[in-house]
Amino acid sequence: MSFFNYQSYKIFYEEIGKGEPLVLLHGNTASSKMFEMILPLYQENFKVILIDFLGNGKSDRVEKFPPDLWFWQAQQIIVFLEQQNYGPVNLVGTSGGAYVAINTALERPDLVRKVVADSFDGRTLADDFAENLLREREFAKKDAMASQFYKWCQGDDWETVVDMDTQALVECAEKKLDLFPKSLESLEKPILILGSLEDEMCRNNIRQEYEEMNQLVSNGKIHLFQTGGHPAILTRAEESAKVITDFLEN
Repeated sequence: MSFFNYQSYKIFYEEIGKGEPLVLLHGNTASSKMFEMILPLYQENFKVILIDFLGNGKSDRVEKFPPDLWFWQAQQIIVFLEQQNYGPVNLVGTSGGAYVAINTALERPDLVRKVVADSFDGRTLADDFAENLLREREFAKKDAMASQFYKWCQGDDWETVVDMDTQALVECAEKKLDLFPKSLESLEKPILILGSLEDEMCRNNIRQEYEEMNQLVSNGKIHLFQTGGHPAILTRAEESAKVITDFLEN
């Protein structure tokens, strides 16, 4: 297993395949394990780099996640890319990882080639986000399949990790923190916004939100599947891989 140092902590990462670097960024309460089954779709064309954000998966634990969670995680990716000297990399972030990918590109465009942002809510969190999240997480912790997924990603302390993540996101929503501390208009890198119209974990007007976001960036594309769950990169795996690979290679 490989680790890199972030402040006084160790963060897990893994490299698979060869070619242009492609960093996959997992969503909230998940870990890089979520990408295991789709690796064959990418590793022949790219050097796939998996990372567990601090406090998740095989990375060191922390006492608390900050409310600006996705910006904090972007700082981890920036330090990692500085240490590894890959040159500009492609970032593919899904769900919460989409915010991390965009924030990384906004903060350090010199480290990034292209960005794919998959299955996320857009520029803001809905007014009822905190209420819905608390209800969804309490249900998930009691659901056999969901709790099994949490344990598979996080290990035996999965419930602590889930509760910390929930607390951070609720605080983010209640404080109405900016999800992108820098404006989307300043995004220099090409971005593909990906998702599914059937994704029940994203806002109802996702097409409108993605189109409005796309108008703000200088070099953006949108691909929305008519069907599929959350996230698109997994529930429409083969189709997503083709769309993403075409975007990154052309």
